[in-house]
Amino acid sequence: MKIQMGVVTALILAATFSRLIPHPWNFTAVGAMALFGAACFSNRLLAFAIPLAAMWLGDVALNNTVYSSLNHGRVWLFPDAFPWVYAAFVLIAFSGFIMLKKVRLLPVIGASLSASVIFFLVTNLGVWMGSTLYPQTVSGLYTCYIAGLPFFWNTVAGDLFYCGILFGAFELAKYGLPALRKEQAA
Repeated sequence: MKIQMGVVTALILAATFSRLIPHPWNFTAVGAMALFGAACFSNRLLAFAIPLAAMWLGDVALNNTVYSSLNHGRVWLFPDAFPWVYAAFVLIAFSGFIMLKKVRLLPVIGASLSASVIFFLVTNLGVWMGSTLYPQTVSGLYTCYIAGLPFFWNTVAGDLFYCGILFGAFELAKYGLPALRKEQAA
C-alpha cells in the first residue's frame, strides 16, 4: 500500500499546484482531488486528510503569491471562503465514497458532475450568507445562484477534465509500476 499511497499523494499534490497556473475561474482540480482521494485511499482518514492538506497548501500558495496584492501585506493562512469551500470538499469526498466503490468511467463521470453541483450549491450559499451583495431573502439566494451559473460551467469542465487526468494517470501508473498492480490486487 506504500507505493499506491505515494502515487496517489503525488498526483493530488500535482493537481493542487495546477491551480497556480493561469486558468479560467473555477476550472480547477478541487472536486477531482476530493473524489480521487476518496476512491484511491483505503484508509478513510487519509482519504480526507491528504487531499484537504494538499488543498490548503495550494490555497496558502495562491493567497500569498497570485492574490498577494489583495492581502495588503498580510500573510493569509485561510481564505475568506475557507469554511464553505472546505465543507463542499468534505461533502464531495463523502459522495466519492458512495459513488466510486468501483472506479469505472460512468461512475467517475457521475461523481464528477455531482461534485460540481455540491461545490456550486455549498459555496454559493456561503457567498449569499456572508456578503452584502444579495439580500438575505429567498429571492436574494436565487439571484446569487443565478449569478454563479457562469462559474458553475467552468467547475463542471474542470472537474471532468481533472478527474480524467487523475484517474487516467493512476491507471497509466499501474502499467509503469508493476508493484502498484500487485498492491492493488492484494
